[in-house]
Amino acid sequence: MLERLQHHTLVRHLLVTLAGAAGIVAVTFALSPYRNYQLATVAAYLCATAGLTVLVGLSGQLSLGHGALMATGAYAYALAATELGDRGTTGPLLLVVPMIAAVLASGVIGGIIGLAGARLHGPYLAGLTLTLTIVVPAITTTFSGKLGGDQGLSVLVEPAPVGLGINFPLERWQAWIACGAALLTMFLLANLASSRLGREMRAVRDDEVAARLAGIDVGRTKVIVFVASAAAAGLGGGVLAVLTQSVSPGAFSLSFSLFLLMAVVVGGVGHLAGAVWGALILVALPELTASLADAIGSSPKLAERLDGNLPLLVFGLVLILVTIVFPRGLQGLLTSLTHRSTPSRQPTTTPTSSEFIDA
Repeated sequence: MLERLQHHTLVRHLLVTLAGAAGIVAVTFALSPYRNYQLATVAAYLCATAGLTVLVGLSGQLSLGHGALMATGAYAYALAATELGDRGTTGPLLLVVPMIAAVLASGVIGGIIGLAGARLHGPYLAGLTLTLTIVVPAITTTFSGKLGGDQGLSVLVEPAPVGLGINFPLERWQAWIACGAALLTMFLLANLASSRLGREMRAVRDDEVAARLAGIDVGRTKVIVFVASAAAAGLGGGVLAVLTQSVSPGAFSLSFSLFLLMAVVVGGVGHLAGAVWGALILVALPELTASLADAIGSSPKLAERLDGNLPLLVFGLVLILVTIVFPRGLQGLLTSLTHRSTPSRQPTTTPTSSEFIDA
């Protein structure tokens, strides 16, 4: 049975997704409202880190603008929800339609960036995506009447369905929404990585000249993976809009995009599961640094300075440490420990398809 599942990746990924959904639902009943909100935030970040992991690890493209792509999704969700609310729309459509709008808006922006950057590599592509972090705040300022400027927009979010009970906690409902989006993202990206297109992406990443000689359309492949990654980030932005119930450009700054990329590197760019570690770090780091600042017992003035800089400092130190000690990230370390008992399987620098998905 297990051998048969190994050859049917779609069925295997579906079973893992369903098992994960069942486990998450059970866990949310045991968590406090605050922990459920944290779990939902992890899931929102996971959509973006998973897409970025595929972009960097599977196709070898570098993006410094995924925070702006999340902002695009968040604003698209807010605008669509407001429009539907003004028309009197209620129920599931008020959640599903804006979420689709968030995915489509970010996917379109990703397609435009992908087309422009299809012939760029390394720092040149990174510089192109970096402009997104400048353009998005500028657009919100230029069209402040529609997008709210620096103050942003409020997001129309309905409470949990009445069928779940009058006293059903909002945080648990948010966790279900966010985790459902994250599981869907992981399911789709895992199948993408194991498909023919995924193999073409790895071929382009390893050697573009050889890929062209093999008949692969390099430009098309790069655009497709960028669209998929951007759409995942847009979904994460839409989920984050549901959680915070507000959208502002300050929440998606350049430092946030850098945090996303660093989280992916720390988690392990060669493994889709590394995106989970990266998302956990993004949520856990601010809380840990706040506890560290309290332990230091600094003055209010110093605490105000540390509030924005301490997380970046700690994250930078963690990144340096992991890069030196565990160059393949946390998930790469776990994979190496798991396979250490099998001498025939030596860890490689470039992950195979199964290693990228299942590790």
